This record gives sequence, C-alpha cells and structure tokens, in this order.
Amino acid sequence: MSEQYKFNRRSIRLPGYDYSSAGAYFITIVTHERESLFGEINDAQMHVNALGRIVETEWLRSPQIRKEIELDEFVVMPNHFHAIFIINPVTGVRPDAPTHLSGPPSKSVGSFMAGFKSSVTKQINLLRNSPGFPVWQRNYYEHIITTELEYNNIAEYIVTNPQNWLTDTENF
Repeated sequence: MSEQYKFNRRSIRLPGYDYSSAGAYFITIVTHERESLFGEINDAQMHVNALGRIVETEWLRSPQIRKEIELDEFVVMPNHFHAIFIINPVTGVRPDAPTHLSGPPSKSVGSFMAGFKSSVTKQINLLRNSPGFPVWQRNYYEHIITTELEYNNIAEYIVTNPQNWLTDTENF
C-alpha cells in the first residue's frame, strides 16, 4: 500500500502506562457502523433483544473466565456498551512465564476487550447465521479511573444513559 493511503489512527492510550495494572477502567464499545443491534429505548429504559442479552451474558461471564476481573456498573445500549471494571492484582505470575508474540499482553485491558468482543461477535453471528460479519467497531474507548469523584461521575453517566438517550449527543 502506498504511503499516501495509510491511515494513522490517533491513539488515546497513555504512553508508557501498563494497561494490566490493577485499577478501575471505564470502557465504551460501539457497534459496527453504529447499527442499533442490541435493543431499543422505550420510556427512558433500555429493552435488550436477543443480541443484547448475548452482550449481557458474555459480560457477566467475564470474571469466571478472567479471574483478575471484577465487574461494576454497565449498560447495554442499542448501539454501544458502557462499563466499569476493575483489574485486581494478579498473584502467582511466574517471572519466566512466556510473553505474547503478538496482540495485547495477557491480563490487560486490551486482552480483556479482545476476548469479550470476540466472544460476543461469535455468539451473535452464530445466532444470525452470519459468520465473519463485524459486530463491533475496530477499537474501543477506555479511560483509567483515578479518583472517587471520577468514578462517581462515570457510574452515574452509565446508570442514567438510557434516560438521556434522546438528549445526549454522545449517544450517536
């Protein structure tokens, strides 16, 4: 591909930050082409459909698969997903354990999001009989929560997201 056609995606990641560090994280994942796949908002409440239930189920299964993950507030919206989760300190990691040759480091925000998005996509495409069809946009938004005030503001944003659907310009 010629240099003039390469697209540079601006990274929102903090340079040098270890995204496998223990702490609280806020994520938003948006559907491919912002398509409303997961249900609809009626009377300021989110009503998930079968695809939205897959998102909920896979999210709630996450701590069973990834022992370092603790779930907090989350909401499935028609065309996106918001959540807060905590990465707890990992114990028993061998210093000589093999490292990944490609992809995000194990037990990191990136590996968690890759696994979650992949699992949801597989289940949805199985249900829709549409193998290989994208469900999510290529990336996701993440934010490291560093204060209690920040946590409280983000948690309130998540909980009230369905009520603000019609007036919130962030809701696409």
